[in-house]
Amino acid sequence: MSFRLKALPVSVAFALLASQPCAAGPGGNADAVPASADEWFAAGRAAVETSKRIVPNRSRARNVILFVGDGMGISTVTAARILEGQMRNADGEFNRLSFERLDHMGTSVTASANQQTSDSAPTATAMVTGIKTNDGAISVAQTIDRNEPSAAVTRAKSVKTILEQAEERGMATGIVTTARLTHATPAVNYAHIGNRDWEADSNLPAGATVPDIARQLIEFPYGDGIEVALGGGRSYFMPNTASDPEYPTQKGRRKDGRDLTTEWTTKYRQSAYVWDKAGFDAVNPRQTRHLLGLFERSHMRYEADRKDDVAGEPSLADMTEKAIRILRQNDKGFYLMVEAGRIDHAHHAGNAYRALTDTVALSEAVAVAKKLTDDRDTLIVVTADHSHVFTIAGYPSRGNPILGKTSIDGVPSTDALGLTYTTLSYANGPGWTGGLQRREFNPADESAVAVQYDGSALRPDLSAVDTTSPSYMQEATVPMGSETHAGEDVAIYASGPNAYLFRGPQEQNVIYHVMADALGLDRNRGRGPGRR
Repeated sequence: MSFRLKALPVSVAFALLASQPCAAGPGGNADAVPASADEWFAAGRAAVETSKRIVPNRSRARNVILFVGDGMGISTVTAARILEGQMRNADGEFNRLSFERLDHMGTSVTASANQQTSDSAPTATAMVTGIKTNDGAISVAQTIDRNEPSAAVTRAKSVKTILEQAEERGMATGIVTTARLTHATPAVNYAHIGNRDWEADSNLPAGATVPDIARQLIEFPYGDGIEVALGGGRSYFMPNTASDPEYPTQKGRRKDGRDLTTEWTTKYRQSAYVWDKAGFDAVNPRQTRHLLGLFERSHMRYEADRKDDVAGEPSLADMTEKAIRILRQNDKGFYLMVEAGRIDHAHHAGNAYRALTDTVALSEAVAVAKKLTDDRDTLIVVTADHSHVFTIAGYPSRGNPILGKTSIDGVPSTDALGLTYTTLSYANGPGWTGGLQRREFNPADESAVAVQYDGSALRPDLSAVDTTSPSYMQEATVPMGSETHAGEDVAIYASGPNAYLFRGPQEQNVIYHVMADALGLDRNRGRGPGRR
């Protein structure tokens, strides 16, 4: 596909130094890698000259698509870029992911109202409401108590989201995620609650009147309702007396007896509910106004494991395409959030392979969105809610396998103990080796299995270990059951109307204001919390 570059600040021109000559495919064409000092110089000059000819797009947007790579820090983008190129037997370092080719780039300060290093609830809330809030809070003000049980209090402290505003405008709206639809990042679009963990009524404390997150999706009160909701979390919508269609021995999680999947199709005309790939593929976008897809009891599979699902699951790119084809039927435009939610989960598990391949899947989804939309009327924003303590280290030669052991000109590098080490690692997490103990990731139940190796009492000998294996867990410095988020800024990539406003370090809640301004929504919004 081609990429229309309309506006690029000179300050980020060199970020695209290598991308300008590489127009073949979302990952670029490694054949265009400069091979001499003169060619490198010419490529850099060409990037600057290209940026000087570009004029910012200041027109209004008809559509906004917000892509969120959950946990997709800059080191994740860099490693995924290299891996994607290497998987094509190309120059990974010169490769670019599709969203790295968007017109503009800035950075987002992810600290929340009460955290230096944040979780997904307040960071995603910032992006869709324009305010910063506390740990665990879903589209409510920071003054709410984490375990506030009252519906009335929660309503008073709720902050209207861009999706809700879009529905009030008569626009179409959608949410696509590889996590549960009730998980923090997708939930911030439609739910308002103090505790992100209250996903089903069985999670609520006794006496609570605030509706659970899954219920809020079905009882969404704005406009003609959310048009597209695709992801995981099926069990949160099913009663605990009903058997799961894919796993018959397992039941739903709801205690109230409600089957929210049936309520979806009852509530909306021209609606459909699907739970497998066959049902998804059968949906005709021209004949469907409201589509609910729940493809797993909990989170959807990692991209690397999607082929192992007997019932089949659509890819993130598949879901993005279906969503856009449904939403663009509305002549007033649309708002869509697309989340690659499992990047975050793989990092927490200390498993770089799945984090990076899910990042590549996000790149493919962005490429689809670019193909189906036009920069003249569609603002596309790609960012992350937060980063992870994921590092790229050592001095490996260019072209060394990014998942492999660090080598210089084919000679393995060693540490002070004389042992080999990998280029990728974590500052903390379950990959801590604990002397001779090394662990491998088991995707079947997302557990870690200890593996014994001979070698140093301080670190295992990795010389005979295939660190490029999907099950390999990178070593971690500090032992923790789950690797943690990191607090540094994350990148924002954008193209289309108002994209030029993303430049330099900006507070994360600015993302909302850029999107709302592009759609002309700010002028119609009430002031402050409680305006639902």
